[in-house]
Amino acid sequence: MSVSTSATDQKTPGPTLSLPWWTRGDTNAFFGLSFNILVNVLTLTTLSIAVVKIPSSDVLGTVLPALGVALVLGNLYYMVLARRLARRENRDTVTALPYGPSVPHMFIVVFVVMLPIYLKTGDPLKAWSAGLAWAFMIGVIVMIGGFVGPFIRRITPRAAMLGTLAGISITFIAMRPASQMFEAAWIALPVLAIILIGFFTDVKLPGNLPVGLVALLVGTAIGWIGGYMSVPDVSKAAHDIALGLPDLRLHLLFDGLGHLAPLLATAIPLGVYNFTEAMSNVESAAAAGDNYNLRSVLLADGFGAIIGSGFGSPFPPAVYIGHPGWKDAGGRTGYSLASGVVIGLMCLLGLFGVLSTLLPIPAIVPILLYIGLLIGAQAFQAVPKLHAVAVVAALIPNLAQWCQGQIDNALSAAGTTADKVGMGPLGQAGVVYDGMKTLGEGAVLAGLVLGTMVTFVLEKRFIAAAVASAAGAALAFIGLIHASEVAWAAAPKVALGYLFFGLVCLACSFLRPTPATDPVESAPEAATPVPEAGAVEAPKAEEVTA
Repeated sequence: MSVSTSATDQKTPGPTLSLPWWTRGDTNAFFGLSFNILVNVLTLTTLSIAVVKIPSSDVLGTVLPALGVALVLGNLYYMVLARRLARRENRDTVTALPYGPSVPHMFIVVFVVMLPIYLKTGDPLKAWSAGLAWAFMIGVIVMIGGFVGPFIRRITPRAAMLGTLAGISITFIAMRPASQMFEAAWIALPVLAIILIGFFTDVKLPGNLPVGLVALLVGTAIGWIGGYMSVPDVSKAAHDIALGLPDLRLHLLFDGLGHLAPLLATAIPLGVYNFTEAMSNVESAAAAGDNYNLRSVLLADGFGAIIGSGFGSPFPPAVYIGHPGWKDAGGRTGYSLASGVVIGLMCLLGLFGVLSTLLPIPAIVPILLYIGLLIGAQAFQAVPKLHAVAVVAALIPNLAQWCQGQIDNALSAAGTTADKVGMGPLGQAGVVYDGMKTLGEGAVLAGLVLGTMVTFVLEKRFIAAAVASAAGAALAFIGLIHASEVAWAAAPKVALGYLFFGLVCLACSFLRPTPATDPVESAPEAATPVPEAGAVEAPKAEEVTA
């Protein structure tokens, strides 16, 4: 009979845990996470100004200060959660959840929400107000998810959640940085080598210097020596430095909420996307040994999105993908808050214009590729071998969504769309556009459903697989997955396909299964991660209270 950690501690009183505020590993994780957030803030700044045409004074003076305050408060909250968990479990190996604006969120709000409205009206302020309303709705839906999310997490196999997370990580987190790296491979590849050696091996740099800092300095030096950067650009950006303080933009938010109905078609599924992604991130942290209370995470993320929208930020902050990466780098409870404070101050001081001219992008983005590699690998390492098939099934919808986005962006740059080109010519060119679009709509939720169905089939739990497929049919019928809008009978043929899948599973439940020859391979339980040296094994999720 297993005994929870807390019960053991009560029977054998020990000295109070001395929990350091900072460790050497925090230094490594600080530089890595800081550069991760830095890249994302630089990207959303560029997208807001260059794509949606929001005036740079509004972006630098309103959006970024609002985001900066959120980064400080959010990372402070997650540091407190980490220290509470460490004291409850009496171990000093707990790693705080990373927090900031994530890549999928920023691209969704820019290209799915704000850009269409800007192209239709020609008014960037209307697009901005729509983005704020969307962020507000996302926050509301995520907070609702705080009450239903724990139940969904309990009934969803780990392979489905980690596979979905791997799909997001490989496509939206890793592919763009990898492409940016090879725009200047002579800068990026040496940086990647330092990151891989420093984070994936036990080789220490001279003087045990922080891996992230050394990687950035080396890449920046190569970029400047090689003429990739420009001194006049730095001088020009330095003149634009100005202190920005958060100010309420409720009039923009209320204007957007007054025209909310057209946004619901994306806000509802994307809100579900946000809380299912957060759910997968919490599961990823649990697989690495840190069991956080999901409700605490979702309520905080939802509240942050609502408050941020009131102060003018259409970019909802959230728990980041990548907790296992920063844990492997040695991060504990201090690295995340330090990253939030540093990047938050940069937002408030208007330094991002200068930073974009000082630091070569190819020197920064390899850290994002590292996160993509690590999360993709974890999805396969933290589940039984039998479930690897389910991981791939959960990953595929995100691949489809990413590929469709690349095709749409390329056609838009050419002044056309897939509808104008026609499905016939696209099909003749080998592009299965319709199927790719249908598969990728609501990719995160679709990945969870498909991964769950496949996991139950692999475990020969055919009735459970039929129930999961029925849930998929319902979600497809109302348009939360495999449809471009939320509506009644949004994707009836896809829903019918899910129902037929379930009928096949029900029929197979009456067949006699072949006895398993390898009980380890066919065990349905998730693989237990190997604890770090000296670490106390983390309790099961049900043993951890809020």
